[in-house]
Amino acid sequence: MNSTANGSSGSWSCLNFSALKIGGTVTYCLIIIVSLVANCLIAITVCKTPNLKKTINFFIANMASSDLLFPVFSIPFKLSLLHANSFLIGGQLGQALCKLVAFFGNVSVVVSTQNLILIGVDRFGAVVFPLRSPLIRSKLCLFFINATWIFAIVFNSQYLLTLELVEHPEVAWCVRRWKRVFGESSSFASFLLAYNILFTYIPVLLLVILYSIFIKLNTQVHPSEQSTNNQQQWKRRNRNVLQMSIAIVTVFVLCCLPYNTNHLTIEYQDSSAHFSCSFQIYFNVTYFLIHAYCAINPIICFMFSSNYRQGEKRLMKCSFVQA
Repeated sequence: MNSTANGSSGSWSCLNFSALKIGGTVTYCLIIIVSLVANCLIAITVCKTPNLKKTINFFIANMASSDLLFPVFSIPFKLSLLHANSFLIGGQLGQALCKLVAFFGNVSVVVSTQNLILIGVDRFGAVVFPLRSPLIRSKLCLFFINATWIFAIVFNSQYLLTLELVEHPEVAWCVRRWKRVFGESSSFASFLLAYNILFTYIPVLLLVILYSIFIKLNTQVHPSEQSTNNQQQWKRRNRNVLQMSIAIVTVFVLCCLPYNTNHLTIEYQDSSAHFSCSFQIYFNVTYFLIHAYCAINPIICFMFSSNYRQGEKRLMKCSFVQA
């Protein structure tokens, strides 16, 4: 999530803009509704359901909390660009939103990335050392959850410093003043490269290695093992959790990696290539995917976990009884 208002100018110019504006509005509004409802349900279900109060579910709830930043800040901003190709709010509030939209969007992605790594570490302990106590215990879990937000805020604080709303008589753009803040010798492209290596490429590589190990261990058969009912139930639960984790990681890679790579390419590519029809289509598709992630992620949890579905049903029943 690194775009600014003027970075989207002219998108879809090679296609039927009216049809795409209608379709984009409906789709993004649907993402807002699904994301708000589903992520709130995930967070509340984990808090209210005793058998879900485990390390992996706390990390998933933390991801759901961070995903709420997209429908609140980022997607409304995208809708304003889609209809007006301009920042619609001016003045001091506009200046604040100019900074906060990019800041919270990137904080959300970085928090999710860190939680995926933590979930991978938790699964590593469960799969490789099944008889030992969890690698990440409850108190340590709370520490890591707080740390994910602190790291995300610190590493994205530059958006609060460098973004500025520039208002003209008929249009307002949120632009980046990187060199004015950090000096002429500093480069945003270099920062973005380091940022993507740290929060995209290294995490994806680690996740691929970890889950490759999990899949290999999970498919191994040991003749000496006793197939008792308890062991079978444990293996079944562990397999379901592993499948859900793999699905979450896969969706994250498919939704976030293309956009981050594409935005990095923009910083190093000749600007004339940005006006090609193929580039405009690819950029907007990747932009859509990174926003869709906040709605897809909680749906995966409900699809793969019966505990989440049962917890949601109990919450709904309690709500109806109290009403």
